[in-house]
Amino acid sequence: MSTRPIARPGAALLRRLREPAPPQPERCGFCGIQLPPGHRHVVDTEERRLACTCAACALLFQAPGAAEGRYRKVPDRYLVDPAHELDESAWEALRIPVSTAFFFRNAVLDRLVALYPSPAGPTESELDPRTWESVLGRSRLTALLEPDVEALLLRRTAGVLRCFLVPIDVCYELVGRMRLHWQGFDGGAEARRELDGVFARIQDRSRALAEDVAS
Repeated sequence: MSTRPIARPGAALLRRLREPAPPQPERCGFCGIQLPPGHRHVVDTEERRLACTCAACALLFQAPGAAEGRYRKVPDRYLVDPAHELDESAWEALRIPVSTAFFFRNAVLDRLVALYPSPAGPTESELDPRTWESVLGRSRLTALLEPDVEALLLRRTAGVLRCFLVPIDVCYELVGRMRLHWQGFDGGAEARRELDGVFARIQDRSRALAEDVAS
């Protein structure tokens, strides 16, 4: 009985299997064009997810009611309200188990939704939404919040609470960075360094609301 030798992969194939595949370029979710770094996003309000988009396609969803309201362009504004401060009792009322959380107004549910980073990605808080409204409802930032595309991003450090109005894709990027670097119960030192960097950039970009801005 004759036998045939078992085929073995060559050295080049073994090398390719050991090496990670190069990252694929991101493409517009609507026209397929390759996207540069720092490209825009739109929110699919039905699926509650972000879609990458080129500048031309993003313009199609800028007008209110475009695509029957399903897709909304994520704006690019960063705001902070020096006149509104949150204290420790406010954070305790929110009952967020980590130091960072973000809140956005879901147009379908017509209420705030709270999410926070975790090793598994964004985790939704199960706290009664009326509690979030009581804590954040007095802020002028809450009144300015665009549904689905902007968020209130909160962080508690050394007993100090900071709140910013930011594009919602910034929040999901932060969650992704935290998931990548998370270690231990509270995220670990590397995750905290990532948080420090993200919030430093947000602070630099944020415009302070003037005292006479109406809520």
